[in-house]
Amino acid sequence: MTKLVDKSELQAMVQKTIEYGKARTIPQMPEILKVPASNYFDPDRFNAEVNQIFKRLPLMLAASAELPKPGDYKTIEAVGVPVLIVRGQDGEVRAFINSCVHRRANVATAERGNTRLFMCPYHGWTYSHKGDLVGVAAQSDFGEFDKSCHKLKQLPAAERAGLIWVVVNPHSGLDIDSFLSGYDRYLGHFGFKNWYCFSHRTLKGPNWKVAYDGYLDFYHLPVLHKNTFGEDMCNQAIYTAWGPHQRVQMPARDFAELAKASEKNWDDRTLMTGVLTIFLHISIASFDGGGRGVMVSQLLPGDNVGESYTTQIYLMEKKPSDELEKLAHEQFAFLENVVANEDYFTGLRQQRALKAGGLDYVMFGRNEGGAQRFHQWVDKVIAADDQELNRMFAAG
Repeated sequence: MTKLVDKSELQAMVQKTIEYGKARTIPQMPEILKVPASNYFDPDRFNAEVNQIFKRLPLMLAASAELPKPGDYKTIEAVGVPVLIVRGQDGEVRAFINSCVHRRANVATAERGNTRLFMCPYHGWTYSHKGDLVGVAAQSDFGEFDKSCHKLKQLPAAERAGLIWVVVNPHSGLDIDSFLSGYDRYLGHFGFKNWYCFSHRTLKGPNWKVAYDGYLDFYHLPVLHKNTFGEDMCNQAIYTAWGPHQRVQMPARDFAELAKASEKNWDDRTLMTGVLTIFLHISIASFDGGGRGVMVSQLLPGDNVGESYTTQIYLMEKKPSDELEKLAHEQFAFLENVVANEDYFTGLRQQRALKAGGLDYVMFGRNEGGAQRFHQWVDKVIAADDQELNRMFAAG
């Protein structure tokens, strides 16, 4: 079991927000960063991002709460790769390319479910939770072959902090723990493995970086979201990094109240406040509608440079009572409205303007450290060869 970050480290992070809140300031980057505008619409750049980043790095493709019982499974397509994730009878999570070894049909066609075996819907070949081929329809007619040499293609996978990472390249040599840079020791304080998966849905959006920039940005909150929740929000952010992963917090406006309370009395919600991003496509934001919950935004590129898809997974600390369930649904619907009709509505317009040309670059200010680090890491990963990746993440 992974050892969690000591509570004193969490308290120190909150203390930092108090100090910046008192000073009415934030840490800043050395200079403004200019990112080529073509990075958002050039097909060659997009293909490099898909092949050099998304197909090489671990992707957070499921929450443990989506597969709580043996036999539970989830299917998802990630950058063109059909993925099957299943919790075996031994409790272990495994991931496979969702493709029968016979003629490559998907062996699981439902988005989620529970099953003892996977039966290909095309010819009825069956597979165990470990990917073993255990049955061939009419094998005497088909012909004899060694079934032990014909298994579902397994993908590197790891379950950490109640979240499940998968590398869609079966030959990847990247160490998932190196990639996490100790971030799972922090995320583990949520205890997500024992949470409840309340709901999920998928939204279409602009280029994946246009969309993801917004998850790292508090600068826009009081402007873009003035009619929903942001009118009185602070537009400043404090960033804490674990390698490429970042926690985004606001300076504590209520620092006086926080400072009055003993650190020992700061609860988990206080200690884990903020937006937690997992490089390169995950955002986790906390909410309270119907009880303590988080919205996990799982962002993946679409089939072309101008589109992305975000699956919103709403996890709750406890399954809500009938009375609280209505509030949880209202909270989740509110978040859909904010993201679809404010963030992505604006992002799609940005995408069209970027593609139209006329600008050589976009800018990220000294106050936008999260996005600056993100784009710098994107460039570094694209340029790195396979041998460099582990060293790069281990070094942070």
